Amino acid sequence: MTVACMCVSQQPRPSAQRIAIVGLGGIGGVVAASVVHAGHHDVVACVRRPLERLTAERPDGTIVVPLRSLADPAAATPVDWVLLCTKAHETASAAPWLARLCGPGTRVAVLQNGIHQARRVGPFAGAARVVPTVVYYNGERLAADRVRLRHAGPHDLAMADDADGRALAALLAGTTLRLLVTPELDTLAWRKLLLNVTANPITALTLQRQAVLRRDDVKALCLAVLQEAVAVGRADGAALAVDEAPRAFDYLMNYPPEAGTSMYYDRLAGRGFEVEALTGAVVAAGERHGVPTPLNRAFLALLRAISDAATNAAA
Repeated sequence: MTVACMCVSQQPRPSAQRIAIVGLGGIGGVVAASVVHAGHHDVVACVRRPLERLTAERPDGTIVVPLRSLADPAAATPVDWVLLCTKAHETASAAPWLARLCGPGTRVAVLQNGIHQARRVGPFAGAARVVPTVVYYNGERLAADRVRLRHAGPHDLAMADDADGRALAALLAGTTLRLLVTPELDTLAWRKLLLNVTANPITALTLQRQAVLRRDDVKALCLAVLQEAVAVGRADGAALAVDEAPRAFDYLMNYPPEAGTSMYYDRLAGRGFEVEALTGAVVAAGERHGVPTPLNRAFLALLRAISDAATNAAA
């Protein structure tokens, strides 16, 4: 695989931009703290409840940054960049924010799980341009104003090697996030989906963190689920390798055993899952391309049952 790595240290100091961060969970909190700490841009967090500061626990030390926040979409005005960090299944709920934040010159970077991000977000972004990404870092929300960053692998965030992707890399230059600019983002999105359709369902169903993946019987199940998803990804156009399944599992071992997943955290909190964007996306693509997915379909049924019960209980 040929990729181009754009290291932060190689980028010039970015010109000041107006950035709105929608969704301040683990992923959004980490990127918000990183961008504010770098000090180059005018940042506002779009949240349910106002916050004055944000604490981020990082491998290089804990930082505390002041935070300007908005809790009412009606108070928002168009910005240069929106970093959309909601869960994939909550995209529609961000529509009021996007309607106020997006103008003809706005770019919306999608820091969400799943494939085909432009299709998912585009209908809500108006005239703004959607910039897909692949998020690799593990962000855990510890409290409303506190998050923890765990690195996994050599990069934290990948974006396409095109004008918008390079502009996003320039925007984040000066942060400690490790960036990858690549001509193979669609394939990397499928590779990230492979990680998500193993670690997320298993941690959510077992209510255990990623240490559970180190069991021999769970590893065998992971590899079988991955083989199904790899076949679907190839049919969908991703350039996945012959040994993609074991390579994906080996990558999962880069995550520390104490790391959780988005579904795991959501189940602990009694929230619904982004199951349709992950396991649901594999099953749906398998149906489109005529590729059988019995194991992923079984996961999907169980995850939907748990997610629907949580959603109904919260209603």
